[in-house]
Parts: sequence; C-alpha cells; structure tokens
Amino acid sequence: MNPSVNISRYQRLDGTVLKLIACLSMFIDHLGAVCFSGMMGFRIIGRLAFPIYCFLLVEGAVHTRNMKKYILRMGIFALISEVPFDLAFYHRLVYMGHQNVFFTLGLGLLAIWFLEHPIEQLDIPDVLYKLLVIIAAGLIAEFFNTDYGFTGIAVICIFYYLRGQPQLKYPIAAILLAAMGGVEVYAVLALIPILLYNGQRGRQTKVMQYGFYIFYPAHLLLIAVLYHLFIL
Repeated sequence: MNPSVNISRYQRLDGTVLKLIACLSMFIDHLGAVCFSGMMGFRIIGRLAFPIYCFLLVEGAVHTRNMKKYILRMGIFALISEVPFDLAFYHRLVYMGHQNVFFTLGLGLLAIWFLEHPIEQLDIPDVLYKLLVIIAAGLIAEFFNTDYGFTGIAVICIFYYLRGQPQLKYPIAAILLAAMGGVEVYAVLALIPILLYNGQRGRQTKVMQYGFYIFYPAHLLLIAVLYHLFIL
C-alpha cells in the first residue's frame, strides 16, 4: 500500500456498518455452503466476513472498558452457537470435530489479554513471549479445530500487534488468509470495507450490541431449518 495515497476522504463506514456488512456476507456464505454448495459466488462474497470480524474484535479489545467481560461474553456465545453450528453444517445436535468461529474469536481475545498482561514468572524476551502466546492460542485452535484455526488466531494477533502500522498489517493478514488456499484468496476483498472504516463506533444500543451476537446462532438455526425443509 502506498503511504502517500490519502484515503481519509473515502472513510465513511463506521463500526455498525462494518458489522452489518460482515453479517450479510456471513449469511450469504453459510447459505451457500449448506444449501447451494455448487454456487461459488456465495462463498466468494462470504470471504468478507471473517477479516472484518477480526478487525472489529481488535477494535473492541482496544476500546473496551472491561476485557474480562468481553472474553466471557464471547465464550458464552461460542457455547450457545455450537448446537446451531452443528445442525447447520453437520446436521446433528452434537459434532465434536469442528467448532464455530466464536471459539476462534474468543481464543484471539485471550491471546490479546496475555499479550497485554505478560506472565511475570516467565523471564524471557518480550518478542519470544509474544510469539509463544500466539503459537499457544493457535495450537489450541487447531486442536479443537475451530473455524480458521491457527490462521484465524494469527490474523487477529496481526491486527492487534500491528494496529498502528496499516502498511504492514493488512497485507500480512491478507497473505495469511490467502495462504489457506482455495476460495480464501478472495479474503483480500475484505480490505476494501476495512480501509473505508472511519474509526467511529456508529449508532449502537444494547439491543443492537447483543443483536449482532445473537445473529450468529440465529442465522445458523434458520439455515438448518431451510436445509431440512427444502434440501434434505
């Protein structure tokens, strides 16, 4: 990215608009994955969602007044979402082989917490400590096979650790996602709305705040119902 290019005049999207874009993209992606598996356009549109969620997660972590409550809330919704996730993608109440994206986001928040609160008993260089935190969170994500796994944790930590260096964080995050191969190469498209972010939270009531969380399990339940009604 050329640092001489001034994009500030185009930055019109606030946090609420980004969340709406991510929600719509995710719904289209999951609908395509479950009900229209042969239509690649659904999956390409869906590649916008995860990088935007990672970006907004870091924004939330940086500005939250209570990180512990933020982590707890993410964990609760990860548990709530697991049955809808399994119903939508594996058509069963419980499937332990793959965990929903809220687990990845929650692990990313935990990694950020440990990056901000180093374990004092570990007398090791700061860079090594940060690397170990990212690797540990990534390995846990891989062990439980959460959505995006190690790569997802790495993207979250890159957005956090390089948050003041856009010339580095966006290309690195895009490369990490594209390296997953296949349709994930289109994740680079998520940089467009992210770069248009104006740094404002946007209009958001408590109902809207929790509505964005509830949307994830709710849309998965809807897709599971649609699959059983029209596809099965």
